[in-house]
Amino acid sequence: MKKIALSVAMISLVGSASLSAAEDLRSMFAEGKASGQIREFSISRDVKISTGGDYTRTANAIGGHLKYETADYKGLSFGTAFYTTNGFGLKSNKATNKKVDPSLLGKDNESYSILGEAYVQFKYGNTAFKGGRQKLHTPLAGDDDARMVPNLFEAYLLSNTDLPDTTLVVGHVTKFAQGTFGRVYNGGILAATAGYSAVDSKNHVGDFVNMGTYAVGKSTDGVTVAAVTYTGVKNLKVQLWDYYGHDILNAIYGQVDYKWTCLLNDNVKPFVSAQIIKEDDVGDKQLKNIGGNGELDSMYWGAKLGAKVENFTAYVAYSQTTDNSDSDAAYANAIISPWGGMPAFTQGMVTRHIFLAGTKATKVAASYNFKKFGPDLKAVVYYASYDMDKNNGYTNDDAKESGFDLIYNTGFVKNLQLRLRGNFTDDFYAAGNGGKTVEWDEYRFIANYNF
Repeated sequence: MKKIALSVAMISLVGSASLSAAEDLRSMFAEGKASGQIREFSISRDVKISTGGDYTRTANAIGGHLKYETADYKGLSFGTAFYTTNGFGLKSNKATNKKVDPSLLGKDNESYSILGEAYVQFKYGNTAFKGGRQKLHTPLAGDDDARMVPNLFEAYLLSNTDLPDTTLVVGHVTKFAQGTFGRVYNGGILAATAGYSAVDSKNHVGDFVNMGTYAVGKSTDGVTVAAVTYTGVKNLKVQLWDYYGHDILNAIYGQVDYKWTCLLNDNVKPFVSAQIIKEDDVGDKQLKNIGGNGELDSMYWGAKLGAKVENFTAYVAYSQTTDNSDSDAAYANAIISPWGGMPAFTQGMVTRHIFLAGTKATKVAASYNFKKFGPDLKAVVYYASYDMDKNNGYTNDDAKESGFDLIYNTGFVKNLQLRLRGNFTDDFYAAGNGGKTVEWDEYRFIANYNF
């Protein structure tokens, strides 16, 4: 029987697929809906190397996506979306020039386009199915839409909401098309724990490839997913996911979120969240293709506490992963996440060291929305620190990152959003034994026009 895969967030997309109830096949297409986004993205990173050789890498691109969904005919509908990124103003010898930032572009820093979504949907009662190329938004398999083209998947999705306040999900993901963001990694343990291929994240971009081939360089039977989300208690949400990556790993993800109103002041809305990930090797242990014997026995946990006061929100978060021993492979007690998805409460804008073995991470963040003063402007600031274990397999020093995010929904052009982001790392990578350290200051400008 064909396996099927899904995300809870996809359920809302499937459920909303009934754009209108078409009377026949002709009106099904005539009453369909077109939508999309035009995106311009500019990025500049000033890299500082303690042993010399500082440089600045930049890139500019324009692209986005164009999507079409038919109307619903007796529960049946279709959808498709075309994605593109096109670089401009790049340096010479762009394929090998380290001054070209790769995160906005395709293989060899070229422009590219892809038919990223092509799916069929069917809804009957409280059961929904979605199959084909599509976006996923799950904790450990997600679109990671942080640059130009997001991660995309070939998946077959089934969901049901017959039980009160409960969503059940079951499915199977067969292929993965890495987006542009993954090209910042060069494989290895950092890439595998940050959401991308341990083998090759530079050249797989823009192609739908087997889930195992992408992750560890070995074709597998894909990733089977099951999930349950419960919201039957006021202000409480509980979710549990199980990802079975055939012959690679089994990953269990759980999260609990609770919010309430302060008894002393109704304007104060505290919230608390907890999360856990448990991973184990399975089957033929194809992780051995990236080193070691393929054995994996890792755990991560995190917690977050914060409060919202009108337009101001602040929180503090902490997380920890299991330590490696001196004889362990780098990934033995790390959290492997090769198909996008980064749910950690303590992640920075760039730094994803939280899933490396033995990492103890802390993050504080605050945001404020200025809309009541006129402009629809949201400002976010954060600071994160990463206490690195000596056997993490990547860096020999603790890392830090601070940053900001300004999001402005303009009033002068409807549906136009302007965004300025900055991140500043300290010892993102350190070679040990008195070797080099690498850090940077990075700025991004993004313009999104939705239609």
